[in-house]
Amino acid sequence: MRSKPELLAPAGDLERLKVALLYGADAVYFGGPAFGLRANAINFTLEEMKEAASFAHQLGKKVYVTVNIVLHNKEAKELITYLEQIEETGIDAIIVSDPYVIEMAKKYTHLEIHLSTQQSTLNYEAASFFQKEGVSRIVLGRECTKEEIEEIIDKVPVEIEVFIHGAMCAGYSGRCVLSNFLTDRDANRGGCSQICRWDFKLLDEENHPIEGERDFTLCSKDLSLLKYIPEMIEMGIHSFKIEGRMRSIYYIATVVSIYRKVIDNYFLKKNTYDDAYEKVLREVANRDSVPQFFHGSYGEDCSYYNGREEVSNQDFLGLVLSYDEKNKEALVEQRNYFKKGDHVEIFGPNHEVIPYQVSDIFDEEGNLIEIVRHPKQLVRIPISQRVEMYDMIRIVK
Repeated sequence: MRSKPELLAPAGDLERLKVALLYGADAVYFGGPAFGLRANAINFTLEEMKEAASFAHQLGKKVYVTVNIVLHNKEAKELITYLEQIEETGIDAIIVSDPYVIEMAKKYTHLEIHLSTQQSTLNYEAASFFQKEGVSRIVLGRECTKEEIEEIIDKVPVEIEVFIHGAMCAGYSGRCVLSNFLTDRDANRGGCSQICRWDFKLLDEENHPIEGERDFTLCSKDLSLLKYIPEMIEMGIHSFKIEGRMRSIYYIATVVSIYRKVIDNYFLKKNTYDDAYEKVLREVANRDSVPQFFHGSYGEDCSYYNGREEVSNQDFLGLVLSYDEKNKEALVEQRNYFKKGDHVEIFGPNHEVIPYQVSDIFDEEGNLIEIVRHPKQLVRIPISQRVEMYDMIRIVK
């Protein structure tokens, strides 16, 4: 039997990092104060990197830092100092795309080097080249088919990491310049304005509008390979990667916990797929998801073309901060409106889903209230079954 693959999750900040690890991720990846591709994310300071590495290592888990920007001359002069600084924080590896970063990391640090999906590695010759350059892991381009992944694994002695869930890019592995042209924000330097999500008017050769049911969009549907996890384990993929450093703690907790369960069930010889898992994943995101390139049949079903409706997800009601064992009460931080009588579920990393009907609600002064409507309002709700810090409450649909 194959060894258990790593489940790798995104972390936009320390709170999301802790949630990802507590809900079952084996490792997390995040950006530092420079040289990453999420300029609009909060990103981690050097001190936060130290805290992140310490927290993960106490759990026997790992942290990886993205250094995957496409470098220009001015950044090249600052790179070596930055690499030395992040090595001192105790991180486990860096994720890179520029060959110069690989060379400097080898020369000036002992950091493990993972090749970013930004390098668009899609064949075994390229994989072999980078393996010989000192890369210990390759994050394949999301355009790889199952057969191409299998051939790379068969021919190259290097760890292979594959995206299994999250947003897709209209460009090759994120290497898009639409944002540069239309908003002067460089996607390959952390400034993507997601032009592919915009709506466009189509014109014919004589600049006459082409009337359609809706405006045209380049928007890709999201990726989901939940159904194929057993196949991917058998293929010998080392790491399963979830996209989404800008996503909420609710999204991360939900997606990580579902994939954790499916991977573990495979090794426990239990059923690995359940329609209920798919339902939860569908409801936590606001775009449809498909297997994309995995079976080599990328077509019109993989993108929207004529627009789509994105509805803000209001399922996440509250985050459990603590539990009073004596009084059987949970202290909850509100995240969305809920009220007395609502049917909800409480889920967490250390117990099965708890169905619950909201009964009494008390505010911070101990007053009985009917509705929780203020952002991040602290309330206490009685619940006989023990819940834990970082458990989450969601509405039942």
